[in-house]
Amino acid sequence: MSDQYDVIVLGSGPGGYVAAIRCAQLGLKTAIVERERLGGICLNWGCIPTKALLRSAEVFHYMQHAKDYGLAAKEIEADLDAVVKRSRGVADKLNQGVTHLMKKNKIAVHMGEGTLKSPTSIEVQGEKGAETISARHVIVATGARARDLPFAKADGERVWTYRHAMVPKEMPEKLLVIGSGAIGIEFASFYNDMGADVTVVEMLDRIVPVEDADVSAFLEKSLKKQGISIMSGAGVEALDVGKNHVKAKIKGKDGKVEETEFSHVIVAIGIQANTENLGLEELGVELEKGFIQIDDYGRTGVDGLWAIGDCTPGPWLAHKASHEGVTAAESIARELGNSEVHPHALDRRNIPGCTYCHPQVASVGLTEARAKEEGYELKVGTFPFMGNGKAIALGEAEGFIKTVFDARTGELLGAHMIGAEVTELIQGYVVGKTLETTEAELMNTIFPHPTLSEMMHESVLSAYGKVIHM
Repeated sequence: MSDQYDVIVLGSGPGGYVAAIRCAQLGLKTAIVERERLGGICLNWGCIPTKALLRSAEVFHYMQHAKDYGLAAKEIEADLDAVVKRSRGVADKLNQGVTHLMKKNKIAVHMGEGTLKSPTSIEVQGEKGAETISARHVIVATGARARDLPFAKADGERVWTYRHAMVPKEMPEKLLVIGSGAIGIEFASFYNDMGADVTVVEMLDRIVPVEDADVSAFLEKSLKKQGISIMSGAGVEALDVGKNHVKAKIKGKDGKVEETEFSHVIVAIGIQANTENLGLEELGVELEKGFIQIDDYGRTGVDGLWAIGDCTPGPWLAHKASHEGVTAAESIARELGNSEVHPHALDRRNIPGCTYCHPQVASVGLTEARAKEEGYELKVGTFPFMGNGKAIALGEAEGFIKTVFDARTGELLGAHMIGAEVTELIQGYVVGKTLETTEAELMNTIFPHPTLSEMMHESVLSAYGKVIHM
């Protein structure tokens, strides 16, 4: 039987649907297989709806502090059901958008559970039974899911994953968040703003441990000031889940174990790839800790089979998955004879990371500590939000921007930010790093006034002893 398609994409998250669209744009007959909802976890249960929740919490926070802006607001209250409904509405709207994009690009959508029968054929178990579809190439984009604690699985009642935390049946009174990566900190920030008593437990010696140490320290101080309890260098050893509460045994930094009662627990200790029962092992695909091993273009080592996104090694970020999707699609097109496309391999050092708590955190490239470990001689600059006119006018004078340069060449090695809207500012440095920008080029760039972006300029000036407003 001849192949039905040029490419089949298994999974429709931000990696999968972007890969499918790019394949279609390149003239390849494309299909996508999805077992749940188009858009995957990110669009339906992750990146987008969580930002809707956080936006509601942010507005609530501003309303509570209206007096700081010369305004009066009385009888302010949060309606959790309405907040969640808005978040789900945002997800539904974007799901409809992806559905439209599939139709627009003439991508065949097969709804059901997909299993690889060969490197280039998939059995889809849908509502109407099973069908087998084939292609010249298959891209696996099945994503990942929350990792459970070994001693307590999430039940959706008292012990939650991020998915349960997005559609709570009730407002937690006393919330324990296990893990302080982006997911854990974002939910800690959201529920704290909404009125819960929040405790964060982190096994490592500081929160948001992938970030620069100065950012971690500043964020911890800020969250504590907001009323969040932070326990770093600590671990949850057991959970006793009752009908109306959860008793947690927490081993502190001092080695002492104490039992504390919480109304709810969010487990945010990482992810595990959705690679079981796909038929990968039978095809000889290399897996490491469940993640599919690939080259810089998404090849698995098995002819015709590719993989992208969260089912492959990290960082596990939606924008990284989308970039990988484009790279894999263009690589496939080139293998099929399109000499006009020139796929770019993923450069992991230029992948930005963002955490949407309050204050926000964003970064790209090497931390100061990592750059020193790699043997660089450094120039490091820092500029505070309190030195920026726009930040003061906005009432957002908390935070700083830190830049790390190679002292020998002037190349920008890393940028690390904490404060209002830094998740929007970081892309300026990402472009700079991608272009291997030097300090001189950044210094000679004109930044508009008054904007928060001026701090990006001042941070560079600071690294070279030329800072103006500090």
